[in-house]
Amino acid sequence: MGNDGRVAHENFSQAALVLLGHGSTKNADSSAPVFQHAAELRRRRIFAEVREAFWKQEPQIQTVLPSLTVPRVFIVPLFISEGYFSENVIPHALGFNLTADPHSRFVQHARRSTHYVRPVGTHASMTNVLLARAREVVEKHPFPRAPKLSDITLIIAGHGTEQNDNSRKSIERQVELIRVRNEYADVRAAFMEEAPRIADVYAVAPTRNIVVVPFFISDGLHAQEDIPVLLGEPERVVRERLAAGQPTWRNPTERHGKRVWYSCGVGTEPLLAEVILERVREALSEAGHPEARK
Repeated sequence: MGNDGRVAHENFSQAALVLLGHGSTKNADSSAPVFQHAAELRRRRIFAEVREAFWKQEPQIQTVLPSLTVPRVFIVPLFISEGYFSENVIPHALGFNLTADPHSRFVQHARRSTHYVRPVGTHASMTNVLLARAREVVEKHPFPRAPKLSDITLIIAGHGTEQNDNSRKSIERQVELIRVRNEYADVRAAFMEEAPRIADVYAVAPTRNIVVVPFFISDGLHAQEDIPVLLGEPERVVRERLAAGQPTWRNPTERHGKRVWYSCGVGTEPLLAEVILERVREALSEAGHPEARK
């Protein structure tokens, strides 16, 4: 991935960066990654403005965009996959017709050029984010001692849905990218709503040690409650821990003869800021417009 110097050299002093999250009116944690990375990128002073925006909560994207006065805007969706919301509902509402032309992510108006970039979750650099999460959870909780990577099965856990194949493609791609590194004993995908199921990881993992990384932007309902329950933690215990502000999974937990570490979602990993900047660079090169190269 690139560094701050390279981004600064590509003058964004007349551009705004808008980090777009799904948002939720029920779970405050769902918006945390957007605010975290917006604050970090604002601190770097690369863009004229860095703004937070959401689809389901305030400030909403339809309100944020008209308030911007700069001549160029980059909208970066903090979504895991190129799914229904990120590729259909939201871009359509913003005037991008990706259904007719999947490459029409650049719109030039009289006074502004707007880039709707690809979701961060489908970028190849997410491999580094996933690996950082997997290493971190074992290093923080090495009891009784940290196993070697070659003695660990890494599980990338996602939502999955039979209604949209793209929901699992980004996860399966990351599994392949990590598997070819030959660092872990095995690397597999597991899903909440389709096969292979999260509940089956104990049976398929060839090693005693398992590290599960939820491939979700936010530590919301799915990451904090649903997946721990699918991994075998009693629902009552999960809810009690959540209500007490405690982690809903104790690292590591012994279950079915396996030792399981469960990490936070990928959305709050600091390396995600670099993935966001990579997506902005790609938008510049893909637009093919003179204004995009100034």
